[in-house]
Amino acid sequence: MRKTARCIVLGAGLIVSLSVQAAPAGDLPLMPWPQRVERLSGEGYLPLSNEISIRVQGDRMPDTLDLWRERIARQTGWVLKPQSDEPQRPTINIIIEQKVDALPQPDSDESYRLSVTAEGVKLQAKTRFGAIRGMETLLQLIRADAQQVAIPFVSIEDAPRFSWRGLLLDSARHFIPVDDILRQIDGMAAAKLNVLHWHLTDDQGWRFASTHYPRLQHAASDEQFYTQAQMREVVRYAAQRGIRVVPEIDMPGHASAIAVAYPEIMSAPGPYSMAREWGVLKPVLDPTRQVTWEFVNVLIEEVTSIFPDPWIHIGGDEVDTTQWDTNPNIQAFMHQHKLKNGKALQAWFNQRLEKVLEKHQRRMMGWDEILNPSLPKTILIQSWQGQDTLGKIVGAGYQGILSAGFYVDQPQSTAYHYRNEVLPTTQPDTSPPGKAESAQSWHFTMPRLKGDPIEGSFTLIAGRNGQWRGFIDFQGKPRRAVRDIRWLDSRQVTFSVDTWMGDTRPVVSVKSSELSGYFLVGNTRYPVSGKKLSKVPAALKVAEPGKNSERQILGGEAALWSENVVAPLMDIKLWPRMFAVAERLWSAQDVNDVDNMYQRLDSVDAWSTYSVGLQQHMQSLGQMMRLAGSSEVLPLQIFSQALEPAQYYTRQHLKYRAGNYHQFEPLNRLADVLPAESLTVRQMDKWVDALIASPKEGQNAAELHHLFRRWQRNTEDVLSIIDGNYRLKALRPVAEDVEWLAELGIRLTELVAKQGKLSDTERQNWQKKLDDAALVRDEVVITAVYPLEKLLRASAR
Repeated sequence: MRKTARCIVLGAGLIVSLSVQAAPAGDLPLMPWPQRVERLSGEGYLPLSNEISIRVQGDRMPDTLDLWRERIARQTGWVLKPQSDEPQRPTINIIIEQKVDALPQPDSDESYRLSVTAEGVKLQAKTRFGAIRGMETLLQLIRADAQQVAIPFVSIEDAPRFSWRGLLLDSARHFIPVDDILRQIDGMAAAKLNVLHWHLTDDQGWRFASTHYPRLQHAASDEQFYTQAQMREVVRYAAQRGIRVVPEIDMPGHASAIAVAYPEIMSAPGPYSMAREWGVLKPVLDPTRQVTWEFVNVLIEEVTSIFPDPWIHIGGDEVDTTQWDTNPNIQAFMHQHKLKNGKALQAWFNQRLEKVLEKHQRRMMGWDEILNPSLPKTILIQSWQGQDTLGKIVGAGYQGILSAGFYVDQPQSTAYHYRNEVLPTTQPDTSPPGKAESAQSWHFTMPRLKGDPIEGSFTLIAGRNGQWRGFIDFQGKPRRAVRDIRWLDSRQVTFSVDTWMGDTRPVVSVKSSELSGYFLVGNTRYPVSGKKLSKVPAALKVAEPGKNSERQILGGEAALWSENVVAPLMDIKLWPRMFAVAERLWSAQDVNDVDNMYQRLDSVDAWSTYSVGLQQHMQSLGQMMRLAGSSEVLPLQIFSQALEPAQYYTRQHLKYRAGNYHQFEPLNRLADVLPAESLTVRQMDKWVDALIASPKEGQNAAELHHLFRRWQRNTEDVLSIIDGNYRLKALRPVAEDVEWLAELGIRLTELVAKQGKLSDTERQNWQKKLDDAALVRDEVVITAVYPLEKLLRASAR
């Protein structure tokens, strides 16, 4: 039920201002937002005390009940009084309709109904898994206000939108200790995620302890691997929280670790050594040898003895066929079996591997590249290539899940992930211009730090009413609608579009037939050039999924690849952004208001630390102490408010060009400590917009003044810290730029508030300095530049 938002303060600073319009998500500190929420009895609350008690009927969950009581104690700071085994008048009464196996399954029922009244809490669920999900909702509602700890009177009916809501953890590139994995499982349960995809093997490491092939873990893991007892403990721990564990064992590519231990089953003789660099490497299994299939069969048998889930992920992506192409025996085998190329051989390999999995009562799961009509429709394909590819997958009759747009190792904004709709949809406003419209199309070329330039075109279309629409065509990719088209002056235009690279905002000048400027990819500028086109380009034709194919999409899965992640940084990368990803997978499709999401996320971020035990803030604080060499890190924290880690591909390519694209590159810069986005800059941007819209309203100017003064006063202290650590010294000019940017901010704020004007010369000089300040330095970007650009433009009108 949609409710008009009311002004309520609940817990950790969640404030939702009065709104005239109803919103799909409301003012309670819940994430993911339930399917139906109704506040009961106005502003009523159920007060709690340390005598709180919980009763579970219909299933036995003693260990889980103890966990819930522990969580309540953490949230309240109370020492709870002991409760009887069967309290007669429990504060929280949980009624489970069906007793089911404690091991979660792909079709486990996770629905629940929650009611909080003056009589107490009633949580009803068909299975224990719905009770687990419902209790997380209830725990989010238990908050302290100025007077008491209480739960608002509420009625909730809830069930997930998608059955597959996962998180991939990559233990292969950088090893993740078991305790860190268990903590992420706690976070997953809090976010109502239900699949841990455990990436256990890759080129850079083999982490699965094999009894039959022990050289795998001893020769190819630097002795960093999981014992079988440890893996079983992860499965048990996850199951108790309603989470399945799907192991990934990469085949036939990403196999350098196998090559180190057992070169006799590879397609080239070697010799092989541990892979330390990142990228697509050449070692690949030899599918033509019987010894390879003996290895595969025994290994799968071992995996199934530990991981009971019906799915096993076989990777299957990024197979370099060089070794197959140059091996005479493999080429003869391909000729004999009428396999015309490496792609056909991989399909043959997967056909046989699927039969091995079937023999062990398991189903095959893999990345986009395994899609082939030779495989049965029972397989599941995980798409890293995007919604269009996912549409092709389900259009061909296969089941699929989406991961593109949910890569949380990349420092994308939470809003970018939140806008990432799972279901393939027809792009709005991508039709050619009509008779009443005028259009201009521009070809662009965007060089990159590594790889070929990105090319394409964009088209901007003006209607009679002065409204603009448009679309962009990246070479080889489907057409995408653009949004927020704004002409900054008669020759400079900007718009926004979500791409595989992240938030993308071109800022380009069009003069005669020449295009210049830059694409802001994430927070990093890439220069572009181009020319005007004589006509609107044709769109790339994309096969759309059939009307009934949406049921083939099981959900989605975030991925934390670990090339740029080590365990002491994990929580910073994952949380709280994962709650927004979880909401996209759990909640209704129309729960998509970004501002409302950020308001609730602020509350859930705090709750997840003191209730769940996540360490995003602790890890950030600890790493800053290391950099400062002191517990006095406030100057670094204030300095960091103006910064973000540079866009993901930029950082990767800078490391590549510097020869640091490998396993031993230390992840100890300030860029590694920063969260994905600066919420301070996001708030600053909102103050700027409000100031420009209402210059005479003084509150926004006052907020901006306060922020800029804080940055100014911080300079001396942060420079003292920067000069004391070799890892920070490259940031001295960045700190100096933040100081003068704050000075500029004060001046421009006053100018806009008084509706004053800058001369063209002054504006151009300041713009040049802002452009210089926006450059990447030591893998960070001063994102405060962009709200200041808005103030600069407003002062020039």
